[in-house]
Amino acid sequence: FSTESTPRGVEIVSPPKDLKKPRGKKCHFVKFFGTEDHAWIKVEQLKPYHAHKEEMIKINKGKRFQQAVDAVEDFLKKAKGKEQVNVISIDLPLIVQVTGSTSIQAADSTAINGSITPTDKRIGFLGLGLMGSGIVSNLLKMGHVVTVWNRTAEKCDLFIQEGARLGRTPAEVASMCDITFSCVSDPKAARDLVLGPSGVLQGIRPGKCYVEMSTVDPETITELSQVITSRGGRFLEAPVAGSQQLSNDGMLVILAAGDRTVYEDCSSCFQAMGKTSFFLGEAGNAARMMLILNMVQGSFMATIAEGLTLAQATGQSQQTFLDILCQGQMASTFVDQKCQNILQGNFKPDYYLKHIQKDLRLAISMGDMANHPTPMAAAANEVYKRAKALDQSDNDISAVYRAYIH
Repeated sequence: FSTESTPRGVEIVSPPKDLKKPRGKKCHFVKFFGTEDHAWIKVEQLKPYHAHKEEMIKINKGKRFQQAVDAVEDFLKKAKGKEQVNVISIDLPLIVQVTGSTSIQAADSTAINGSITPTDKRIGFLGLGLMGSGIVSNLLKMGHVVTVWNRTAEKCDLFIQEGARLGRTPAEVASMCDITFSCVSDPKAARDLVLGPSGVLQGIRPGKCYVEMSTVDPETITELSQVITSRGGRFLEAPVAGSQQLSNDGMLVILAAGDRTVYEDCSSCFQAMGKTSFFLGEAGNAARMMLILNMVQGSFMATIAEGLTLAQATGQSQQTFLDILCQGQMASTFVDQKCQNILQGNFKPDYYLKHIQKDLRLAISMGDMANHPTPMAAAANEVYKRAKALDQSDNDISAVYRAYIH
């Protein structure tokens, strides 16, 4: 099931006896055609297939929707007389529990999943930036008890209204909570949060868990892991691949490493904030993988911007370039959205340009330490540095485009 809100055929079935129905919601338990996937779906998210088939065919021309229709038709042929056939309506939220899997896979772009049972552990969250805000919102939606702190205290107000508790300092949050997450901008901010005045370390006691979600270098992770465990605490790194929109939608990809028992304790939290998670072994591995992923993304974005500006410089239509690109092997939601935003002059941040440049810098440094060449990343890094010099730091990564036109 794609993240593009494409409708999908389902059959209403009886839920397992040991699976609780979501509280306060009128739901049906459904099975998706062509898979073993099941989910609780709110009643208003379902539309009878026969009554809405023609309407949906008119507004959905994609291959995935046609596959959904084909699956429903195939089911009807094999199960004559069954009337309870519905299709999930477009642009409505859905998350699917994948039967037999150790993770929860998000099937659509909103974290509203009745099948998640929130942990009874007290959750703390430090850092309410582009990524942290969406994560906390989804933790609260799923019924977690969350205490928040942010350097700029006003950012906490909205979450207090949604039911979060307020921590006065990072130390207080860590002391009050069983598992404390943090998501801040860079290695210095991550270190300061733990080691600084009234920092997390002062609130760590034996058994307390600390989960570092910031994208930082492996050396910072090693240092933080050592100081947390030296106080009897348990440490996990869990940086996330995604953007502000994916964070809001509960569609992040979580890369975790460190204490496996903490990873397991965070299960319901990771289900709430992401579509899937990976456990990568010892602390530092997730930081390495995250930097590699962001190195590739940053380099790719710079190349796309270079292509768009070269098209313009040679008298080619940028829109036609994009149309052709999106019909080929490189077609993706990322390419389409970023290019459309560039053509519209919309550089509202979904992932800060200054942060992708930081990630490129850290990836290049990691390559140096491994004696591995990173010439493509180094070239892209220079373009992002140029964009920063043009005051694009707080714009989206797509604003690297402006480095080519000034």
